[in-house]
Amino acid sequence: MTSTSQSELALSAQNMDVFYGDRKALSSVSMAIYPGQVTAIIGPSGCGKSTFIKALNRIGELESEMRVKGQVQFFGQDIYSPRVNLNRLRRQIGMVFQKPNPFPMSIYDNVAYGVRVFSRVSRSRLDEIVETALADAALWNEVKDNLKKSALSLSGGQQQRLCIARALAVKPKVLLMDEPCSALDPIATMKIEELISSLRKEFTIVIVTHNMQQAARISDRTAFFSTDESRIGQLIEIDNTAKIFNGAAHSRTRDYVEGRFG
Repeated sequence: MTSTSQSELALSAQNMDVFYGDRKALSSVSMAIYPGQVTAIIGPSGCGKSTFIKALNRIGELESEMRVKGQVQFFGQDIYSPRVNLNRLRRQIGMVFQKPNPFPMSIYDNVAYGVRVFSRVSRSRLDEIVETALADAALWNEVKDNLKKSALSLSGGQQQRLCIARALAVKPKVLLMDEPCSALDPIATMKIEELISSLRKEFTIVIVTHNMQQAARISDRTAFFSTDESRIGQLIEIDNTAKIFNGAAHSRTRDYVEGRFG
């Protein structure tokens, strides 16, 4: 994989620094994210995990004064180029957040929302897209008879799968997931993990998680972030998940996955 060109990588960060105003949050992050894989991001609170993935589709700019130096490429294209269409970028690099955030509208309209924004399709085609997205999110059989019901009536786990379906409906190439199971019970978490395992066949997935067992179960590669003496986030190590959990190269990684700090 070391010979993979930049244009073949799903995402590539090179010497990436991230700032919130004048405060530096991440320093010199370089990382390759390969297509068709699940990459887990682990590390203690405050180390910049969520900041990192929010910089990968520039969604962080909507929340605060985020500024990025260095380069981030999406299949070889610089996403911070002034020529980038942000709506198109965020369609291709979808995002699922820590807390389920369904829109206050019907289940059907939640899934159809992005499709209606980005394209014009017939009602029959839209019906197909909604059904496929809900099926891909392992939710269709649970809601197919209640598509007109409010999305807010769903359970927390169902709402999170609905948000995944909403992201999938616009056919992204990459799906970013920021602790998607942190607010869910164990049964709902298991369903999301099973879903991620099935989606890896079609999508590149990057998931932030505090649950190291989850990272070990579902990911192909794992990146460990931590902070330096100045509390600035850094990428300490990235490797195949088995290597990170059973023989990491860096002592700080070993200490973290073995529970000696964090």
